[in-house]
Amino acid sequence: MVGVFKRSLSFPNKIPNRPPKPPLSHHIRSISLPSRSHPLISQLRDGICELRIWSSKSENRTSSWLCDGLTRLKDIHDSLDDILQLPQTQESLRLQPTWVEKLLEDFLRFVDVYGIFQTSVLALKEEELAAQVATRKRDDSKVALYIKSRKKMAKEMSKLANTIRDISRGSVPEINKLSITDAELVNLIGDVIEVTVSVSVALFSGISLSFGRRKSCWMMKLPKREKKVKIEEGIEELQQVNPESLWGLRKKGDEEVRMVLKRMQDLEGCIGGIESGGEQVFRSLINTRVSLLNSLTQ
Repeated sequence: MVGVFKRSLSFPNKIPNRPPKPPLSHHIRSISLPSRSHPLISQLRDGICELRIWSSKSENRTSSWLCDGLTRLKDIHDSLDDILQLPQTQESLRLQPTWVEKLLEDFLRFVDVYGIFQTSVLALKEEELAAQVATRKRDDSKVALYIKSRKKMAKEMSKLANTIRDISRGSVPEINKLSITDAELVNLIGDVIEVTVSVSVALFSGISLSFGRRKSCWMMKLPKREKKVKIEEGIEELQQVNPESLWGLRKKGDEEVRMVLKRMQDLEGCIGGIESGGEQVFRSLINTRVSLLNSLTQ
């Protein structure tokens, strides 16, 4: 009879000597911009995306919609300014002086345009207050001056819109010759310029269409085989007070005059909100340009 023996396994008490693990190699790359996961980059990209969505929802052009766009634009430039002040970003910009000079010219045009806008709005507010007094007194001659100032404002805003439209990405460095992070910086600033143009055109053209000569909302004469295209509308609240409602005050009843005054007061509030939003953008543009200039001078 054969006995059955259980097999036992034994392990050495010590692990045989193994060759030491090679030290971990940390690849250090030269970066000109914080990594994509950096909060500043994510914040700026999110802001640009949200502003593009804002721009696509322009069916109801109200003063609230416009002020929201200006606030978002201000936040975008504040985020860009924070990025531009980083040592890594400034080092990258110093390697591309020609492109930075072009950016300085573009931002100077932005600053100039918004400076003109602020001056024009201030003058319009004064005319608006004088027009309210004239309406109470049923002074048609003074009201006529206000209507004239609105037309002047419309022309000025149309010119500003055309000036802004000429600003584009322009001559940028050749992307294929840049590092990934430097190319990202170029594209990022290009996107900021793009949305700045978009919001600014909505602002200036919206005021111009609101205060200018009223047009039919459909284009009648179009090239063959093209459908009718709806003309861009002005800002809803800015169109509530139109020249037709201001003429012939002496012939209007008291209730009708009170309604006109109420609309003018509402218009005054809307203009004040737009002025505040424009001023915030104006200051942010100045800060952004200063940071760009510092990258070349420091």
